[in-house]
Amino acid sequence: MNTATKTFPVAISARHIHVSEEDLQALFGPNATLTKDFDLSQPGQFAAKERVSIEGPKGVLHNVRVLGPVRAATQVEISRTDAMKLGLTPPLRQSGDIESSAGIKLINQEQEILIKQGVIIAQAHIHMTEKDALALDVQNNELVSVEVDSERPVTFRGVVVRVSNEFSLEMHIDTDEANAGFIEQQAEGKIIRSLT
Repeated sequence: MNTATKTFPVAISARHIHVSEEDLQALFGPNATLTKDFDLSQPGQFAAKERVSIEGPKGVLHNVRVLGPVRAATQVEISRTDAMKLGLTPPLRQSGDIESSAGIKLINQEQEILIKQGVIIAQAHIHMTEKDALALDVQNNELVSVEVDSERPVTFRGVVVRVSNEFSLEMHIDTDEANAGFIEQQAEGKIIRSLT
């Protein structure tokens, strides 16, 4: 990484779902496995060919992509705009923090299940290794401000630093955040130490 500029890629994360083994089988049948479509930027993560519909009190969103591999608990990540269409008020959370979050119906053709919790709006975050954290002078779970250069420059506050040597350096924002800042894939961000 170029430690002089200390910039990192910013990726836009569209709505998606992570499923547990139990919910995968309930939706796609006994012994179902996720079929890899393509690899994602984070090591070991992939976009699956499987898709589902998600239904809330006020609406349905179709063709929501499932990401792999399977997880211990099912989690649906949507934007605030998606939540309004569905009639939900999910909390803003870090991925994996689904306790007392919103529930939703998951549908695959004739199969459907209701999860009582698991719907969140993912807090903007930066994945990085320990080496990246040292170069950027940040620590795991630290909240930082990140400036993203675009046609409409924007600074995100309260961005969570997530450190693991299983990660690849990249910031993740959702589609609402990207649209507000005119941000497109391949954008670059940098941590801002002080805001004036």
